Amino acid sequence: MANEIAIPLLPCRSIDEMVDFYTMLGFHRIYYQVRPNPYVLLKREDLQLGFFGMPEAFKPEDSYGTCVIVVPDTGELFEAFAAGMRAAHGKLLVSGIPRMTRPRRRKNDGNHSGFAVIDPGGNWIRFMAARPLPEEEATSRLTASLNRAVVMGDSHGEYERAAEILDGALERDKDTASAAELLEALVYRAELAVRAKDHAAAGHALARARALTLTEAERERLAQPLAAIDDIEAVLGL
Repeated sequence: MANEIAIPLLPCRSIDEMVDFYTMLGFHRIYYQVRPNPYVLLKREDLQLGFFGMPEAFKPEDSYGTCVIVVPDTGELFEAFAAGMRAAHGKLLVSGIPRMTRPRRRKNDGNHSGFAVIDPGGNWIRFMAARPLPEEEATSRLTASLNRAVVMGDSHGEYERAAEILDGALERDKDTASAAELLEALVYRAELAVRAKDHAAAGHALARARALTLTEAERERLAQPLAAIDDIEAVLGL
């Protein structure tokens, strides 16, 4: 049998809160009920997500709700979601609940690009690219450490451990890594600091990233992490 459709059903505190959040991301409501049990079904193109209301004692930060959604292009979808967040909040939501991570190579998932939306219910909606990224020709020590940190911070949510990995690597390789490698590591370090509410560390990492000298070709290739600097500075009010 082909053309099956799977619809995740995930917990939340308030179905109205979920409607507001996902409407911001371009979804629309196709089913809604309050009784006998709160439930809402949301849709964006071919993607459908269902949410059911939980008792008041439910804590989003303790939720185990998650699902994986395979998409043709994580970058395009991320930018669409990001545009909705910027329109509603004037910035990306990068810390706390809700928040969104950026598309990055996932070494623990066959080099597929992935990002996650952590919604108001604490559910991790994990978007993965259908096709893997090309293999890296030669992975430097700093890039290898960055890849490990991404697994810790974005796949497992252990951003403090991810920060420890990057801090050690950035100190070790500060004089040997290329400017491009340093930029990607420093931008992610700043993002991790924002999640930890350590704005001083985030500002320090961004200042180091801004001070790097890049060629025009590198700036073009690194457009996404350079854009991330602007987004993080908006969060910090810089």
